[in-house]
Amino acid sequence: MDEFLLIILAYLIGSIPTAVWISKHFFNIDIREYGSGNAGATNTFRVLGKKWGSIVMAADILKGVIATSMHILIQHYSTNELHRTNFMIGLGLAAVIGHVFPIWANFKGGKGVATLFGMALAIQPIVAVLCIAVFLLVLYLTRFVSLSSILAGISFMVFILFVYNAHEPLYRIFAIIVALMVVLTHQKNIGRILNGTESKVPILKHRDKRKQRRRM
Repeated sequence: MDEFLLIILAYLIGSIPTAVWISKHFFNIDIREYGSGNAGATNTFRVLGKKWGSIVMAADILKGVIATSMHILIQHYSTNELHRTNFMIGLGLAAVIGHVFPIWANFKGGKGVATLFGMALAIQPIVAVLCIAVFLLVLYLTRFVSLSSILAGISFMVFILFVYNAHEPLYRIFAIIVALMVVLTHQKNIGRILNGTESKVPILKHRDKRKQRRRM
């Protein structure tokens, strides 16, 4: 019963629609009616700028960290690593589902990448930091948050399966699901990238201006 209640609580935490509440409170708009129509960090970067995009991303990551870390409320999981990891995955996935289908925002949320990352950060921080490095490198080179998220998600699977070489079957399955989920939820973005119509986030403009001046 305790586990079930925590799973429900994790879903409710994940359901907190950060981007929707910020866009309505500070800008009197619904972020889901602009840009890509998603209530996540990527669309917030695109519509509201880097300041608010960063705030939404941090909040959505924090949702994943808090929800996944609630295993500490049950003493049994402090002594059994396998059961702890499995339960953390369950808590984290509940938060991600909440982010994608938030009860507080008519079940229309974001893609869950930031919350997935928060979940990974709580379960395996070293791998999560490596994924951050991949994300930031791709973002620096391309300014596509979507592409950065996709490659970070795929990197998570590679790190878990081949570098960290996790032995827990559920953890390995989870790593594969993360990669597939990130790719599937970004199908439209992939199409726009291939067509050259994907929007870039408004960061690193000074670098772009320097490149333009050099070309002139």
